Amino acid sequence: MEKNLDNVEYLALSGGVGGAKLVLGLSQILAPEKLIVVANTADDFKHIGLNISPDLDTIMYTLANLNNSELGWGQTKETWQFLDALGRLDQETWFKIGDRDLATHIVRTTKLDNGETLSQVTKELCFSLGVKHQLIPMTNDKVATVVHTKSGQSIPFQQYFVRDRCVPKVRGFEFQGIATAAPSPSFLKSLESPKLRLIIICPSNPYVSIDPILRMRGVLDLIAERRIPVVAISPIISGQALKGPAAKMMEELGELASAIGIAKHYRTLYRDMLTGFIIDEKDRRLEADFTEMGLRAIATNTVMVTLQDRINLAQEVLRFGSRITI
Repeated sequence: MEKNLDNVEYLALSGGVGGAKLVLGLSQILAPEKLIVVANTADDFKHIGLNISPDLDTIMYTLANLNNSELGWGQTKETWQFLDALGRLDQETWFKIGDRDLATHIVRTTKLDNGETLSQVTKELCFSLGVKHQLIPMTNDKVATVVHTKSGQSIPFQQYFVRDRCVPKVRGFEFQGIATAAPSPSFLKSLESPKLRLIIICPSNPYVSIDPILRMRGVLDLIAERRIPVVAISPIISGQALKGPAAKMMEELGELASAIGIAKHYRTLYRDMLTGFIIDEKDRRLEADFTEMGLRAIATNTVMVTLQDRINLAQEVLRFGSRITI
């Protein structure tokens, strides 16, 4: 554990797979009471009658040491009898729900139908799976990402991402319900906590994972009021995304698919919120460009293959954040 951090909290904003890797690293060096993880829920959707929260589940399974490292999503030692049976009944099987994963979705749906909030359900699921660090949804309200394509179609995110394998070219994104969605109570509490010392934007897709979190009403204003460091880790290395369609999206939106492009996205949309940026050592040549932008940046290894890689990056994030003064 980090030492001399008795009165300090850290807030991590995260999407799914890439963000979950850093969250795991942070969880190895920060005590449960010092780390709060806010997950994107704009990817949540209803499928075959079940409430599914992909990013929440990916982080939860990762912290519970139950994640399927081969697939990058779902649970380890998964079986697929339910999905096979569903297919035999001529039902949609494009969204791969494993037998172990099915239990999570059934419990969540049942509890939500009984009037519990997503925050309450997430807390109970984490407790059942032995997750000690606080994982909370960005909101208890419904927000849905819609992908607007260059062909003129508007596609729900999971259909674009899973069913269509990110093939359609994008021209923009819409977050239905974002204008009225309120940050979850625990998210607000964390933003207002006098102990909060650093906000970490995990290496997740900025367009569909981080933007929904930051665009909820009041979030940016609260961050601005706090005047604490906000550090982001680039999900793009040498113009490529290690996981997911971020680079493809950037190119189709006419933006530079690079770590510089990611930083410009955050600085353009969110004023001076971002105070620090971490890039991969392969992009070290770009450090001077960040200086010209007036943004503090460091280069280090951001490729998280092993648990030690995750821990090393987490330590680098905390060290870098501690050196930034506002």
